[in-house]
Amino acid sequence: MARLPYLQRSELPPEHQDVLTRNIAINQVLANSPGAARAFGDLGMFIRHRSRLDPRLRQLAIMQIGWSARSPYEWSHHVQIGRDAGVTRSDIANLAIEAAGIKSSIDALARLVLRGAREMWEGPGMSAATFAALHDELGKECLTDLVVAIAYYCGVVRILATLEVEVEPEWQPYLVEFPLPP
Repeated sequence: MARLPYLQRSELPPEHQDVLTRNIAINQVLANSPGAARAFGDLGMFIRHRSRLDPRLRQLAIMQIGWSARSPYEWSHHVQIGRDAGVTRSDIANLAIEAAGIKSSIDALARLVLRGAREMWEGPGMSAATFAALHDELGKECLTDLVVAIAYYCGVVRILATLEVEVEPEWQPYLVEFPLPP
């Protein structure tokens, strides 16, 4: 059970019901502070729908954070979102290989993105070498979007863990199909 109640739209004043347009567990918990939920959701929607960063690369970075954090909620949701964005079974397998410190067969740019995400997770930030290599490949705007996405999802997994947000039943099969490491 989450540490705060899962709210439903009907429990919110009409002016805040829109924070549960996407009625998933993390949003239901964040709705305990509608202002925070709205701000949090606005940045998330920019990252997922308005960023110019390639969707597959974005999802690989997010999935790397979910994997590194051992976050069942984040991982389960983004396995499916990632697949919708072009992440393949091979990409997922290669993410695990790369996270173990072994070079995989994933393309070089994806490898850089995964490394950048791991470096930011481990903190405090991305190394100068990885940043420079990504800058050469992505340019200023997409690199900024990547850094913002990684930092945002580093925060997401900490929110999920602190508030003990549970994985919804419909997302559980992704944890069986693509289990997190112990």
